[in-house]
Amino acid sequence: MAEITASMVKELREVTGAGMMDCKKALNETNGNMEEAIEFLRKSGQAKAVKKEGRIAAEGLCRIAMKGDNTAAVVEVNSETDFVAKNETFQQFVEAVAEQAVNSSAADLDAFLAEPWKEDSSKTVQDALVDKIAVIGEKLSIRRFEKVEEQQGCVVSYVHGGGRIGVIVDAETNVVNDAIKEALTNIAMQVAALYPKYVATSDVSEEYKAHEKEIIAAQIEQDPKMAGKPEKVIEGAIVGRLNKELKEVCLLEQVYVKAEDGKQTVAQYLAQVAKENGASVSIRKFVRFETGEGIEKKQEDFAAEVAAQMGAM
Repeated sequence: MAEITASMVKELREVTGAGMMDCKKALNETNGNMEEAIEFLRKSGQAKAVKKEGRIAAEGLCRIAMKGDNTAAVVEVNSETDFVAKNETFQQFVEAVAEQAVNSSAADLDAFLAEPWKEDSSKTVQDALVDKIAVIGEKLSIRRFEKVEEQQGCVVSYVHGGGRIGVIVDAETNVVNDAIKEALTNIAMQVAALYPKYVATSDVSEEYKAHEKEIIAAQIEQDPKMAGKPEKVIEGAIVGRLNKELKEVCLLEQVYVKAEDGKQTVAQYLAQVAKENGASVSIRKFVRFETGEGIEKKQEDFAAEVAAQMGAM
């Protein structure tokens, strides 16, 4: 049996980021073989990952990577706790995932996870994730990514709240300068703040409109002020409310958050900037990721948890 020295444990810790006792055990199990010990820790990490699958990872970060003015990718990587989301090791990993995504040709998440990891081609992205779970000790999840490319204009990005929200705006334009990019960044901030669902009313499906009209009609039916009103009046009220709602969910119809008169729409703001720069600018799409969006977070009673653990001792 090879002698396991403190320097060997230290070296393994620096390579893997695993705990001291885990590193010592790995070296003992592999008779001091450093490569085999690393593999042992990877396998141990994979076992930990399986054990943590039932947990809810609803915290984490969104990060965006850019390639020039034409390509951007946003990723969401989740953790179980906000504490880990603030950890530098986790943040560096999320940035690396974003860099992987901006250079990826993967069509979906499964293909992305199966790609060779950019920092070590002997591993996949999934392997790198498993390694990070072993190091950090929490369930982590690469939840989603989206890459945006625009050859007839530019893309801009905006990250809000330290990574809570990530936005990419894709614009077709014949002029790409600082003024245009600043305006598009302002619009990305608008997307982050007001959460539009569509770029323009022309993008809204008839199914969405029909569904919303049903809801509005049901609301009007419960409104005493509308009781006994003629069908034509009720129909007009439904259309009016729907149009008002569409202005709230369609980016170009929203009131621009920095409008000096409080009335200028995003479309009017964009037209103003385009005119000032002799440009033609149109928003093709936007992508908005918000950390934990749609994930049902587990409600924990910390005091009850501590009491239960003490009772079990």
